[in-house]
Amino acid sequence: MCGGLRAYLRLCGHDAAYALDRGAEADDAIAALARDEDRVVVTRDRDLAAATDGVLLRERDSLDQLRELAAAGISLEPTDDPERCGRCNGQLDRVPADDATPDYAPDPADEDVWRCRDCEQCFWKGSHHERMVQTLSVVRRNENAAGS
Repeated sequence: MCGGLRAYLRLCGHDAAYALDRGAEADDAIAALARDEDRVVVTRDRDLAAATDGVLLRERDSLDQLRELAAAGISLEPTDDPERCGRCNGQLDRVPADDATPDYAPDPADEDVWRCRDCEQCFWKGSHHERMVQTLSVVRRNENAAGS
């Protein structure tokens, strides 16, 4: 129910696993996964949040949920260089300038490109990245104004 947050959290360098991607759907399976991997559960489920000392979100909209995460003390500062795959959460490596990339990705000789170690998806700081960074900037600015 909070899957829209995972790419934003990963953009900020957080190791953000998504329970459904891991085959965990029932509360007890999610709680066990969080305990075994020392994770903080972010959820809209009161019982699950209470059982895991997780972060309970009340809002449905992703932007409002990001505001709730910021208010809960979760850092929403994007990393200078991408560290986590937005698709699978794997770690990213910079693609050397003389390496080839898929047709959908820019030439690494012309633009910085990162490749996921796990799923091999390529990332670069294009318009999607900039929109996400802008959204996080708005959230942080609102949080700073509220804290003043």
